[in-house]
Amino acid sequence: MERNIDFTSGKIVLPLLKFALPVLFALFLQVMYGAVDLMIVGKFAHSADVSAVATGSQIMMTITNLISSLAMGMTIILGEEIGEKKPEEGGKIVGSGIVLFFTIGLAATLLIGVFAPRLAAIMQAPEEAFDLTTSYIRICGIGSIVIIAYNLIGSIFRGIGDSRTPLVTVMIACVCNIAGDLMLVAGFGMGATGAAIATVFAQFISVLISLQLIRRRELPFHFERKQIGWNGTVIKKILTLGTPIALQDVLVGISFLVVLAIVNSLGLIYSAGVGVAEKVCGFIMLIPLAFMQSMSAFVAQNRGASKPERAIRGLKSAIMISFISGAVMFYFAFFHGTFLSGLFANDPQVVTQGAEYIKAYGIDCLFTCFLFCFIGFFNGMEHTRFVMVQGICGAFLVRIPVSYIMSKKVPVSLFRIGLATPCSTVVQIIMCFIFFAVIRKKMSCAKA
Repeated sequence: MERNIDFTSGKIVLPLLKFALPVLFALFLQVMYGAVDLMIVGKFAHSADVSAVATGSQIMMTITNLISSLAMGMTIILGEEIGEKKPEEGGKIVGSGIVLFFTIGLAATLLIGVFAPRLAAIMQAPEEAFDLTTSYIRICGIGSIVIIAYNLIGSIFRGIGDSRTPLVTVMIACVCNIAGDLMLVAGFGMGATGAAIATVFAQFISVLISLQLIRRRELPFHFERKQIGWNGTVIKKILTLGTPIALQDVLVGISFLVVLAIVNSLGLIYSAGVGVAEKVCGFIMLIPLAFMQSMSAFVAQNRGASKPERAIRGLKSAIMISFISGAVMFYFAFFHGTFLSGLFANDPQVVTQGAEYIKAYGIDCLFTCFLFCFIGFFNGMEHTRFVMVQGICGAFLVRIPVSYIMSKKVPVSLFRIGLATPCSTVVQIIMCFIFFAVIRKKMSCAKA
């Protein structure tokens, strides 16, 4: 059965959905991957462990997003080569990417392991949870090279139009992680430390099994071990496209870490409440995220095939479908936040504070359907620098200042602090519409 989808001809909506659904399920399982940690820790450990996993996983999520965003450069290049009908270049791209990301993985393993206490201090981890947070960060940091390999596999296959193989790799990791959490956290009472060990071990097993699966399937390009090497031209292009996306993601991630640090300074209950809310929000943002990744692959192939108008039609279809899902997510997040928060914590105070923060994210669901689809479109069109600019503007000109201002208002309300996120999204959408209009105008002038 053919797994690779050609986006350059035929219908738009059906192939896009066929590609997006496995991406959606993979993202769901990735969120489950982190949520299971917090859920089991919340049920079988203490609030300090919950805070440690919440803060530590947020840091690791920021680092993971940095790597996966940098790998988006490979996704875009591979998509363009497939669209241009030049799959013979694929082996060279993958071989260079392996060397690049292996080097990054070694550096990350060393740096995170050494600076784990400093990262916990920067995040203002509550005193009761400081040592646990440091332990969680250090263990996950030591496993950075595994986490990078895990994300690199997904980026390669999405680039060639295959979203099913990444789903299999995530599924394996999720099952192993649940088993590890139940054994180490629920069984042996290891709390946050057990959750971190289970996370790294699960991804290690996933990478080993995934490599075996990949060896057995036929790729749309020729790949040999001798192609694994430092090709300056290919690596430069990967970094040229991927670095702005990665920089945008890491700075946006840092902005969320700053918000979390602001909340951490308010006390343990607020810290745990936001940690719980972030896990819930990971679920309610899944569909826009799935379309963002799918749009990058869809647009990259059509750009390679010189079909920009088809790429634009795909963008409009993705926004329409995503908005419908966003309205449903808004309803559940805004009106049933207590139930959702209660899935991850037992402490009534933590549940209440988590629900307040979730309400604000519910409002954001109505806007992210536009923003994330635009980001995927601009990435696929190689306008990654604009993606970086709009992300930084939203994060540092809106999200952080609004969060800080709201944190000073008495009584403290996580709902008001959480409103910083939809506020920044609105500003970013306005920037995207303006830039999109500029692109359309350039396309019209080129035709004339």
